[in-house]
Amino acid sequence: MKFKKKKAIEVINRRNFILALSGAVLATACSKGEKSPAGKPGTAPTPEPTNGDKKPELKKPEEKKPAKTAETKTDKIRYTSTIKVKTPAEVYFTKDLTPDGVMKVYEKIKDHVKGRVGFKVHFGEHGNTTYIKPHMMKKLVKHLKATLVETNVLYVSRRKFKHTHIKLAKEHGFDFAPIDILDGDADMELNVNLKHYGKIKIGKNTANYDMFLIFSHFKGHGSAGFGGAIKNVSMGIGSSAAKMAMHARTIPAYEPDKCIKCGICVKKCPANAITLKPLRIDPDKCIGCGACISECPYKVISSAKGDKSTQVFLERLVEYTKAIIEYKPCVYINVLANITSKCDCMGRPMKPFMPDIGILASTDIVAIDRASLDLVNKKHKCKDAFLKESRTSGNHQLDYAEKMGIGTQKYTLIDLDKTDNKKS
Repeated sequence: MKFKKKKAIEVINRRNFILALSGAVLATACSKGEKSPAGKPGTAPTPEPTNGDKKPELKKPEEKKPAKTAETKTDKIRYTSTIKVKTPAEVYFTKDLTPDGVMKVYEKIKDHVKGRVGFKVHFGEHGNTTYIKPHMMKKLVKHLKATLVETNVLYVSRRKFKHTHIKLAKEHGFDFAPIDILDGDADMELNVNLKHYGKIKIGKNTANYDMFLIFSHFKGHGSAGFGGAIKNVSMGIGSSAAKMAMHARTIPAYEPDKCIKCGICVKKCPANAITLKPLRIDPDKCIGCGACISECPYKVISSAKGDKSTQVFLERLVEYTKAIIEYKPCVYINVLANITSKCDCMGRPMKPFMPDIGILASTDIVAIDRASLDLVNKKHKCKDAFLKESRTSGNHQLDYAEKMGIGTQKYTLIDLDKTDNKKS
């Protein structure tokens, strides 16, 4: 009788061992993506306990819980890099400042233009007269069947809201194609892993396009030194929240003791951040646009020094640009005409400080801005024309952009008006 009982216990234990072993094997298979009999990955069957036996302890693979994300009204998207840098980059140039000149340089980059195209342009501030006029791009826009795209601005302006922005654009002659204010209704987030940002915000409608043609007016800028393709992408596709993030804490330096209280800076400040008696710039109101730096005739207001705020601002521009052009491919055309010391956001006529130069095109955003700057410096006979005219050097944006891997400063300038090519 004792022998039979002992034999029965051995049989039961052997059965439980086999069940436990098969459960462990099944759990391992499920953890590799196979399904359990119940259809739930990672769950093994548990043997039923028998009289005199302990229930086998089986370790279940830990199920990965979905990461919690903060609720937001913006869409969140991860991007993958699409940038391939060729050194030296090819930059095409013509002196022909006509619609035909635009088509001439476009022909050299057209193989990179596919799908639904967003044509990024600046419509010009109300009262400004030196922005690139619509007739220059009309032929190309119609050829591409493209949509004219822009984003709203931070400061008080007709370009602050979608409906008045579009109305102003049409008043300025941009009535020959559809207009899309990318952040007119909402923005969206791109998750990034960069020095200054873990996420960026761009116009939500950016997702509706296969690529962008960045059509830029190359000119000066109070905070960036100069504005070209890099600035047109970052500030031009970044939403209003993005503009605030890029400009944050880029407060100009100023010397109240030297101020003669002429009031020009007060009148020109779009954020109403400046008061006199004594001169003071309110850090809570300042949007870091640099208008006061450009406007002060006595150089009492200047880019902040020592705290590297200008460098930080330029790096923020570049990081926004990097994220955007890795999310959506872009090609670039820069127009070097009506070259002023200030940007097209100035709501008044401005006088160019040098003669017109021409039109450039490239698939490399760093190379086209580097070539544009070199041509301006050469024509102006100055090592850093915008440091002289805008009181800020923009060179760091090119150095940082190259470091971030979005382009190269080494380029071949291909003069389409001549048969010989010049290398830089």
